[in-house]
Amino acid sequence: MKNLRSSNIANHKHYLKLLAQSFPTIAAASTEIINLEAIMNLPKGTEHFLADIHGESDAFQHILKNASGNIKRKVNELFGNDIRETDIREICTLIYYPEQKLELIKNTDNDISDWYHITIHQLVKVCRDVSSKYTRSKVRKSLPADFSYIIEELLHERMDDTNKTAYVNVIVDTIISTGRADDFIIALCHVIQRLAIDQLHILGDIYDRGPGAHIIMDAMLNYHSWDIQWGNHDILWMGACAGNDACICNVLRLSLRYANMATLEEGYGINLVPLATFAMEAYANDPCEEFMPKLLKDSGMDEKTRLLTARMHKAITIIQFKTEAAIFKRRKEWKMEHRNLLDRIDYEKGTCVIDGKEYAMTTTCFPTIDPANPTKLTDEEEALIERLHHSFAVSEKLHKHIRALLSHGCMYAIYNSNLLFHASIPLNDDGSLKEIPLYNNQYYAGLSLMQHIGQTIRSAFENDTDPDERSFAIDYFLYLWCGTDSPLFDKSKMATFERYFLSDKSTYTEEKGNYFKLRDNEKICDAILDAFGVEGPNRHIINGHVPVHASRGENPIKAGGKLMVIDGGFSEAYHKETGIAGYTLVYHSRGFQLVQHEPFTSARDAIERGIDIKSTTQIVEMSAHRMLVANTDMGKELREQIDDLRELLYAYRHGIIKESGN
Repeated sequence: MKNLRSSNIANHKHYLKLLAQSFPTIAAASTEIINLEAIMNLPKGTEHFLADIHGESDAFQHILKNASGNIKRKVNELFGNDIRETDIREICTLIYYPEQKLELIKNTDNDISDWYHITIHQLVKVCRDVSSKYTRSKVRKSLPADFSYIIEELLHERMDDTNKTAYVNVIVDTIISTGRADDFIIALCHVIQRLAIDQLHILGDIYDRGPGAHIIMDAMLNYHSWDIQWGNHDILWMGACAGNDACICNVLRLSLRYANMATLEEGYGINLVPLATFAMEAYANDPCEEFMPKLLKDSGMDEKTRLLTARMHKAITIIQFKTEAAIFKRRKEWKMEHRNLLDRIDYEKGTCVIDGKEYAMTTTCFPTIDPANPTKLTDEEEALIERLHHSFAVSEKLHKHIRALLSHGCMYAIYNSNLLFHASIPLNDDGSLKEIPLYNNQYYAGLSLMQHIGQTIRSAFENDTDPDERSFAIDYFLYLWCGTDSPLFDKSKMATFERYFLSDKSTYTEEKGNYFKLRDNEKICDAILDAFGVEGPNRHIINGHVPVHASRGENPIKAGGKLMVIDGGFSEAYHKETGIAGYTLVYHSRGFQLVQHEPFTSARDAIERGIDIKSTTQIVEMSAHRMLVANTDMGKELREQIDDLRELLYAYRHGIIKESGN
C-alpha cells in the first residue's frame, strides 16, 4: 500500500504542489481534513424544485419566502404548544414580509419595546433551527455584514445557560435601545428565508402568461444558489434576445393573447407604439374577434383597449406566420414547410387545405397578405419588424436576464441522483432514444443531444462563432419552440394557426411524442436514467411542462415513483384546468415531499390578514436513515478533496514535498 501511495504521489506531484499553496503545512492540511470530514456528517441541505412559473411573480416570491410551508412547519414545531395559532401566523408573516409587517405592528402595538424583546428571541430560535444543518462558516457567509457578529453570538448562546442569560439579554436590550430593532428583525427574517432553502431548481418556463417574469428574474439575480433547466417559453425569449424575428413575434403574440404587456413594456422597455400604430391602420376595419385577449380577473381593460389589443394581436400573428415560413424554407432539413399554412389558403373560397383535407376559414380578412405571395412581408411589416428587432436588441435588462439564464442553466442537470429537464427526451416508438439532426445534419440522441443543443444555444450569443453556425443557432430557437422532435415541444405540430382560423376543433389536436406516451413505464424511465449515467438506488426523473390535472385525479408521481411531474399550473390561466396552483417538490435529509399549492390571493392579504398559501403535503419517498452530505454529489467531491489532502499529508511526512508555512 505504501509503495502504491508513493507511486500515486509521484504521478500527482505537480498537482500536490499546487494544493500545498493553499495548505502549506501539516497542520493546515490536517485541519481542513477534520473540517471536511465533519461537513460530510451534516444532514444534506434542502432542495426545492419548481416548474412552469409563467410570470406569476407574487406566488413565486411567496413560496420562496415561506419555503413551501417549511418555515411555518418549523414555527409550529417550536412554538405550537406555547402560543396561539394567531401568534404563529403573525410570526410567519413577519418572517415572510418583515418590512411591511413591521410597519403594521408599530401602528397597532401599544408596547412595542416588549414586542421587540419577545419577537427577537422567537426569531433567533427559528433561525437557530433552520441553521442547525449548516457549518458555522456557511451560516456566517449568509449573515448581513451589519449584524453578522451579533446574530452569530445569539445563535450560539442559549438562554438556559445561566452564565450567559444576562449577556444575551443585554445584546437584545442594546439592539432595541440603539434604535436598530427594526433593521435587526428584517435582517434576521431574511437570514431565515435564506437558510430554509439550500438549493433552488427551476425546471423551466419562467416566462409568458403572467405579468411578472422580469420581477422573478430580478429576484433570481440576487438569489444565493439556483439553477434552471430551460423551458420552451424561456427558449422563446432567449431566441428573441438573440435576434430571431419569429421568436420576437411569438413573444409579442403570447403577451397580447393574455393581455400581459407588463414584462415587455415595464420590464424590458420594449416599445409597442409602432405595432399599435400599424395595427390601427392595417386592421382598422377588422373586428378581430378571434384575437380578443384572454382576460383574467381584475384586468380592468375597457372595450376600446381590448379592440386595439386584438388588432395588435392579429397583426403580429400574421407577421409571425410569415417570418416562420422564411425560416422553414431556409431550413428544409427540419421538414416543417408543411406548416406554412398561409400558402395553403384559397383566399377566394375562404378555405385552407391541411393534410389533404379542405377546411372552412373563420375569416378571410387579411389586408396585409398578397394571395400571389402570401408569406411575403409588406414594406410596412418589414419596417415594423426592424423596429421591434432593434427594441429587443437594445434592451439592456433583457440581455442581463438572458445572460443569467445562460450562466445558471442548460437543457438538463443531474443533482443527487435526480435527472432534471423541462419536457421530454425524444424517443422512438419502441422507447429507444431517437436520433435528431443538428447543425450540418449531425445526429445525436439522449445525453449527447441535450449537450449539443445546449452548446448550439450558447453559440447564438457568442460573437466568435462561425457565421453559418451562429445563423443556424439563431434559427434553431424556433425549432426548439415548435419542432416535432424538439425536447422542449415533442408534439406532432403547434396548432396556433388552426386555433385562430379554423372552426373544426379536430384540427387543434397536437399529438404528443413517444416520451409522453411511454413515461409511465418504469423500464423506459430506467433506460433514460441509464443513458444519462444517473446512479443510485433512489434515482428519479423530474419534469415540468405538461400540467398535471389534479382536479381529474391525475397523479404527478409516475412510473412506480421513478418520474415526478411538478407542473401543477402556477399560471392563473391554468387554475380552472388543473384545479390547483402549482407544486413544489422538496428534497430534504429525510426524503421527498410534494407540496400542492392552492391559488395565492395576494401579498397584501398575507401581510394584513396573515393569509398564507394553503398547501397540502404528500409524502413521496422517505428514508429510514437521515441523508447526510456524505450521501450527496457534494459528498463525493468532498471525499475526493479529503483523499487529495491525505496524499498531501503523506508527501509532507515523507519529505516528498516540503512544508512552507513554518
